[in-house]
Amino acid sequence: MLNVAVLVSNRGTNLEAILKEKEKGNLSNANIKFVISNNENAYALEVAKQYGVNATYISYKDKNNFEQRLLQLLKENDIDLIVLAGFLKILSSSFIKNFNKSIINVHPSLIPSFCGKGYYGLKVHEEALKKGVKVSGATVHFVNEIPDGGEIILQKAVDVKDGDTPETLQKRIMIEAEWVLLPKAIDLLSREIL
Repeated sequence: MLNVAVLVSNRGTNLEAILKEKEKGNLSNANIKFVISNNENAYALEVAKQYGVNATYISYKDKNNFEQRLLQLLKENDIDLIVLAGFLKILSSSFIKNFNKSIINVHPSLIPSFCGKGYYGLKVHEEALKKGVKVSGATVHFVNEIPDGGEIILQKAVDVKDGDTPETLQKRIMIEAEWVLLPKAIDLLSREIL
C-alpha cells in the first residue's frame, strides 16, 4: 500500500475528488494517510475529517520551520507520495531533493502554457482568456525545483466556450480535468511504485 500525504491551502475540492475515488474503491493501492494545510482556516481540513483522514495545520510564517515540521510528519507517517492539491506555496529545492519523483502537483492549464511562478488560481484562466485560447485543461506533473517545471504525468484538454469567464472556465476545468486526472495519477503511480 502506497502511503499518500495531501498538501492543501483552501477549499479542498481536489482533495475531495481524491477521497471520493478512494471511497469508490478506485485507489486500492493508495492509503490517503494524512492531509496537511498551511492555512488553519482551510475548509480542506474539514473535508479530510469528514472522510476520516488525519488532518493538521502547520504555520507557514517561517518557511524553514514549516518544511522541517512537514518533513518530520512525512517521515513519522512513512509517506511514499506527496500530492499538492491546491497547495499555494512553493517548496524549496532542498526540500524537494528529499523526494525524487515522489511529489506531484495538479496545475489548471496545459503545461507549458500559463504556468510557472505567479500562475495559480483564477490568474491562469484570466490569462488563457486574454490570449483567446480555444482549448485549456489541466496537467498533473512531478514537482522539481522549477515551479510547474517537472515531468508531465497526465494532461486533459477542456474546450474554452464563448462567453466563458475566468470563474466558469475554472469550474469546468476542475470538474472535467483536475478531479479526473489527480486520482488517476495517484492510482497510476501507486501501481508503478508498488
